[in-house]
Amino acid sequence: MIQVIAISEMDERVMNLAIDEVDLEQYQWWWIDFNNPTEEEIKKLDTVLHFHQLAIEDCIHGQQRPKLDYYEDYSLVVTHTLDPENFKPFEINFFIGKNYIVTFHKHDLQEINQVWNAFLQLPSYEGWDEYRIFYEVFDKVVDNFFPIIYELEDKINEVEQNPHAVSMNVLLDTLFELRHQLLRLRHAIHPIRDLLYRILNSHHLDGIEKRREYFLDIYDHLLKLSEMVDSNRDITNDIRDNFISLNSYQQNKVIQILTVITSIFAPLTFIAGIYGMNFYNMPELTWHYGYFLILAVMLLISAFMILWFKKKGWFK
Repeated sequence: MIQVIAISEMDERVMNLAIDEVDLEQYQWWWIDFNNPTEEEIKKLDTVLHFHQLAIEDCIHGQQRPKLDYYEDYSLVVTHTLDPENFKPFEINFFIGKNYIVTFHKHDLQEINQVWNAFLQLPSYEGWDEYRIFYEVFDKVVDNFFPIIYELEDKINEVEQNPHAVSMNVLLDTLFELRHQLLRLRHAIHPIRDLLYRILNSHHLDGIEKRREYFLDIYDHLLKLSEMVDSNRDITNDIRDNFISLNSYQQNKVIQILTVITSIFAPLTFIAGIYGMNFYNMPELTWHYGYFLILAVMLLISAFMILWFKKKGWFK
């Protein structure tokens, strides 16, 4: 679907325009949005808007790294947004030229819809142009990362506190999934941060310089997001290490108890083994009280070893 909004010289909004009818000389500026376009609609990037073939290929193929490319009379900006449900990245392409902006995306995105609907409800369009549209959409893209990372923080806190006494194996699986999601979030945010840094230092985008403080505010948000992602990854590292250390400690305690039990029964087994041998000519076989004497010796050995282990602190 292709939508067109144009602002006339009288600051009046013109809707329901066909893309073939757009005349740069007739309007102050205009915004064309390619929302999940068909193959026939994609061709209009070339036949009507006459964009460079390489720029069109970037739109068609998708999954481009966030970047800024300069062409003869316009610039191409590629950025990404994330689906909060499955962390799937969606690409947004901006063609920014003199008195126009073209947005291209293969999925219906709430960031574009929010700005489009808000723009339609404005009582006045004074101060709005192609760079204002670019700022509003970019700002929505960045702001929509915050709910995602806040939700991840809540999940991390729940894993750390473990209020439902979930087993350690389940918690570790959950923790590794959260780390994977944080990594995907990091891979989405850091390239956008680098892209905006390049945009802020670009000398080809005059409209950015006029609104530098606004784009610096977005850059601050991206820095904050980057710090939050890195901080939460450090927290998951600590939780993982604590879980592994606790698991090793518990295993060591079990092994220690089993070692103590084995050590106690080792001499008893040795004694029982000797007296369990079936030989007739054994010296002690004729002792009247030999059985009770050997039991007493075995009990004394056990008691001595238990007291000795306790003194060594093995039961602590």
